[in-house]
Amino acid sequence: MAAKPTDLPRPTDAELEILTVLWSRGPSTVRDVHETILQRKPAQYTTVLKLLQIMAEKGLVRRDEKQRAHVYAASRPPEWTQRQLAGDLMQRAFNGSAKSLLLGALSARRASKQELQEIRRMLDEYEEK
Repeated sequence: MAAKPTDLPRPTDAELEILTVLWSRGPSTVRDVHETILQRKPAQYTTVLKLLQIMAEKGLVRRDEKQRAHVYAASRPPEWTQRQLAGDLMQRAFNGSAKSLLLGALSARRASKQELQEIRRMLDEYEEK
């Protein structure tokens, strides 16, 4: 039985790589996902297949079995997964502090003026809610 959407586990690095492919390509066969990953690094077809099967069991992807080649799609949009990962990271590495998480992210890589303006705008919007 697949997990409820609210209970989805945090994807592993390998699962996140597959999700990224599915988000960019849309619903895809195992072969499509494998070929996309192969453009960046060596990967075995059987490994990609097994990971997609596990991800379907976890509820991270949906599998359409209507066609001969099963088609997989991410069960959640990238923003949902990013929020889940950011929340998990904030709890584990920053003791639950959003301020520390943001400062850590900004100190890890210099943000452009445009990114800083966008962050300010988003904070203003967040504060108004």
